[in-house]
Amino acid sequence: MIISEKQQQANRQNAQKSTGPTTPEGREAIRFNALTYGLRTRQTILPSENCAEYSQLWDELEADWQPQTRTERIYLETMVTSQWLLRRIAESEQDIYICLGNEAKFKMLAYVYKHRAQLERSFRTAVADMQQSLQERKAAQTQPPQTAQPAKPASAPATKPAGPQVPPPDYVMSNGAEAHPAFASPATPDTR
Repeated sequence: MIISEKQQQANRQNAQKSTGPTTPEGREAIRFNALTYGLRTRQTILPSENCAEYSQLWDELEADWQPQTRTERIYLETMVTSQWLLRRIAESEQDIYICLGNEAKFKMLAYVYKHRAQLERSFRTAVADMQQSLQERKAAQTQPPQTAQPAKPASAPATKPAGPQVPPPDYVMSNGAEAHPAFASPATPDTR
């Protein structure tokens, strides 16, 4: 879509007016403007939350699962993040009951319940994936190591056949029809 020169000039003039905050205090004040109830944030730990509690949750789950591979650490991260956000949802739910009117409350609670279900599903999936990974790792550790095949004694080189080699056919027909299941079943009289 091509805009006219007049529209382009108006856009440039308007852009000069909307520069946002210019002072560090102003930038700090609007830093979390997009944060509504703490549910839509992209940050795992909000400024109002305790980093030590998050670290403790991480340490406890890491001690329980003891991840060894990068994939297992990703499963652990999913579990920790899901549990942390579920905790945030519980706190947000209390705020919704206290602060909002009935119609807005029901609308927001529907969103909260949907988000809660997604996080619980995410946690359960990460747990199942972690369990599967741990079982595979344990099975790989308990299997006896593959021993090398014993070397065959050196023998005279095999002679090659004189003609061109023909690959074996994909399907070989049996010699008799009696081996086929349709023909091997007992005959039933026609009762029509």
